[in-house]
Amino acid sequence: MEPGHECDVFALLAEKEMLTTKDGKPYIRVNFRDAIREIRFPIWSDTPLFDDCKQNWEPGEFYKLRTVYRITGFGPQLEIRKIRPVIEADKSEGFDPAQCRPSSRFAPESMYDEILALAKTHCGKGKLYQLVVQIFKNHRSAILDTAAARNHHHVFFGGLLEHTLMVTKTAVFLADMYLTNYPELRTRLSKPLVVAGAILHDIGKIRELHYDVVTAHHTTEGDLIGHAVLGRDFVRDFGREVELEPEIQMQLEHIVISHQRFADWGAPKPPMSLEALLVAHADSCDAMFGTYCRVIEKDDMPGEITTRKNILGYALFKKDGK
Repeated sequence: MEPGHECDVFALLAEKEMLTTKDGKPYIRVNFRDAIREIRFPIWSDTPLFDDCKQNWEPGEFYKLRTVYRITGFGPQLEIRKIRPVIEADKSEGFDPAQCRPSSRFAPESMYDEILALAKTHCGKGKLYQLVVQIFKNHRSAILDTAAARNHHHVFFGGLLEHTLMVTKTAVFLADMYLTNYPELRTRLSKPLVVAGAILHDIGKIRELHYDVVTAHHTTEGDLIGHAVLGRDFVRDFGREVELEPEIQMQLEHIVISHQRFADWGAPKPPMSLEALLVAHADSCDAMFGTYCRVIEKDDMPGEITTRKNILGYALFKKDGK
């Protein structure tokens, strides 16, 4: 939508919050979104929509709106003329839930297959490869859907797969670069372990996070235990199934529990092996890259610099001013 345009759109109501102004005037702040854009704006108590919004609008539900897109001093807003919940007949008019919620730009099934192809190419044909395949096949559905985080990066359907794929590709590049330029490291640096560790570094997030239609939430065990230790449990349990060599299993477990690097970030141990070091930095690079992109995409400030009021706490350079 362009400013001033009126049209019919489908959108997801992601948030609804009752608030009051400093003067005591009640209003409801709503957040409507599609797969790309989200818009937060008030429904004031003296408008015809207020009672309907208060009583009937439900976060997590899809709606058809006739609305005008406005740019105001408080940012983008929707001037809603008509609104109703989506009905079955709307599918014939183009309604698709996937277009109204944040999703990876890449097809999850394709990313899933590409990750397993990287494992087959770089992990060999032994038990390490079997371990990766067993975990992925046994948890295919969760791996396809899960987000990578609640707030910072890859916060969308398929986010965990997209993040894992990028981390694995980066880890392959780093391992190849160091093994090519420092051939004496071939007895110290295991590329199969690097790749398996990159693929499995965040596997615990399929138990740490629950991603509903609106957003990602921590599960109870996610809050109490954390994805690093939950991921180590996956490696340990499936390692027994495939009879993974104890030394390799121990090193793989270390990669998983140390990939966040610092105790304050949730790592029980810092990276203490070359393989763990490469995976940790590949993970950090993609996580920060995803966070920067999220801050820039969500920013509504005019000009080339974002607001400082974001999850990073400092402004970023948008370059194109959009």
